Amino acid sequence: MSRIGKQIINVPSGVQVYVEKTRILVEGPKGKLEVPLPAGIGVESGDSTVQLTRVNNLKQLRSLHGLTRALLFNAVTGVSEGFVKKLDVVGIGYRAEVRGRYLNLSLGHSHPTEFPIPEDMEISVEREQRQISNYVATIKIGGHDRYRVGQIAADIRALRPPDAYKGKGVRYADEVVRTKVGKKGA
Repeated sequence: MSRIGKQIINVPSGVQVYVEKTRILVEGPKGKLEVPLPAGIGVESGDSTVQLTRVNNLKQLRSLHGLTRALLFNAVTGVSEGFVKKLDVVGIGYRAEVRGRYLNLSLGHSHPTEFPIPEDMEISVEREQRQISNYVATIKIGGHDRYRVGQIAADIRALRPPDAYKGKGVRYADEVVRTKVGKKGA
């Protein structure tokens, strides 16, 4: 049995799980998500629990067993609690603010960058002065789909990844940026 796949998923109150032939629908207070159900994977649901089973022990089915369980667990967690990623904007003159359905970023380019906020996502900005010379803005990205929250965070980070020499740029809040030593004087 797959160590991940055989674990039972507890379904909190307010979340409904509907099993169809090729997919599992999960509905909750934060939204709806759909998880594909591969052939050979079965679903046993109780009062407030869901467990996945498989019909045989083939290697591909064992891996799909664990994958489907992880995707279903993320869907149940997402529609009940949601997911949050935090990004830090570090650098002198680097700014971030939300205007309407756009995230406006000044990241040292010749023009400000406008990042459209998807309808099902929430993005907010908190400003603070942490260090003497560096301005830091924290961008919080929240939503019910773990994949989409992570993808949007990666897209925003890709606009200006952290610099290897000064550490300026957009980074994850828990990311450690290792800086290189610059040129030495004579």
